[in-house]
Amino acid sequence: MLKECIEALQIEPTGTYVDVTFGGGGHSKKILEALNGGRLIAFDQDEDARKEAEKIKDRSFTFCQANFMYMKRYLKLNGVTTVNGILADLGISSHQIDSPERGFSTRFDGPLDMRMDKTIPRTAANILNEYSEDQLHKLFGMYGELKNAKTASRIIAQRRVTSPLQRTEDLKAALAPIAPRGKENKYFAQVFQALRIEVNEEMKALEDFLHQCGEVVVSGGRLVVMSYHSLEDRMVKNYINKGKVFGDVDKDFFGNEIKPFEAVNRKPIEASDEEIEENSRARSAKLRVAAKL
Repeated sequence: MLKECIEALQIEPTGTYVDVTFGGGGHSKKILEALNGGRLIAFDQDEDARKEAEKIKDRSFTFCQANFMYMKRYLKLNGVTTVNGILADLGISSHQIDSPERGFSTRFDGPLDMRMDKTIPRTAANILNEYSEDQLHKLFGMYGELKNAKTASRIIAQRRVTSPLQRTEDLKAALAPIAPRGKENKYFAQVFQALRIEVNEEMKALEDFLHQCGEVVVSGGRLVVMSYHSLEDRMVKNYINKGKVFGDVDKDFFGNEIKPFEAVNRKPIEASDEEIEENSRARSAKLRVAAKL
């Protein structure tokens, strides 16, 4: 939904914008095309993304190799205190999925890594082989939304005693007997999603990032967020509607709601049938747009 994301930002040519999920640079390049005297600051913690960013020679472009949970800090380091719009395309990039050595994909055999930032010490293999059975149960239930999370955690705890899980095929082989018949691919995707979220602390990063958005976006500016699973989308929806990812909206002495943004689209924008046909990953994408009050 590249076109929808760029349109939702309502780019002012002289404005300052942030792309907190640079990835392969597709969104950033489109934003730069719309700027004339403006500025774009992009974020990504992935080393491969940094290499892609180095190919962009536009003087309006600044790249920060950092997790977007540190957005406000890096903006300040680059002399930026307020911005006109922020774009976040959550999840993992196609390049990460298509690299077997990263361990993100259920399609290839590779090491159980799943780190977006290769400098962090903990991998998916560490979690599978070191977490307690109860911790794995909670992880698969909360982040993977597995209906048989307890059974999956027990099987892994039993398997690793004699044979530690090191590769993606080890994990799939261990859980194959309990994967729903005919829905194995979806099941493994949920397992991998849970591990990826835990390895990269994605929920904490998203919460920290969202709260910073309210502090840096100017009045009338846009927050555009595309998510790919219900956990992310729920947090984004809550933040836009309530000013925080959990709990009820705060109110002032007079009963007025205290929240930085207002939803532009009541329901999330979803991909067209044509786009889903070209890119099956777009099927789960939900785009939410908010304007700063």
